[in-house]
Amino acid sequence: MPKTPPQCPMDSILRLLMGPWTTYIIWVLIDKGPQRFGALRRSVPGISTRMLTERLRMLQGAGVIWREQAETIPPAVTYGLTQRGDDLRSVLDSLGEIADRWKAEGVFEGAMDRMPLKMDKSGKRALSASPDG
Repeated sequence: MPKTPPQCPMDSILRLLMGPWTTYIIWVLIDKGPQRFGALRRSVPGISTRMLTERLRMLQGAGVIWREQAETIPPAVTYGLTQRGDDLRSVLDSLGEIADRWKAEGVFEGAMDRMPLKMDKSGKRALSASPDG
């Protein structure tokens, strides 16, 4: 009987977090607290309404954020972190500190030149949101 190789216990959570815009959305909710959809979209520059909706649905499905819709016209939809989302606060704070330190050390200089690029709708070069470029 073949043995199954051990799986990294972090693999699933890292796959969840590495989706396009995901950590940025969580960071905004950590930094600013619960946000209405429009305010959240304005806080994540460059994200489309469609992508934000997709990411929010995915995070809600994973139990990382909550969604509350007020019965108003137009509907007021607010998003915030669940306890599961709040569990990520210290991890993302630590990653942020590391990123600041590495940036000060020049680690990212030139690295951005090697990242896959694509053209945005205005014809400008933009970092690819997908891992395959």
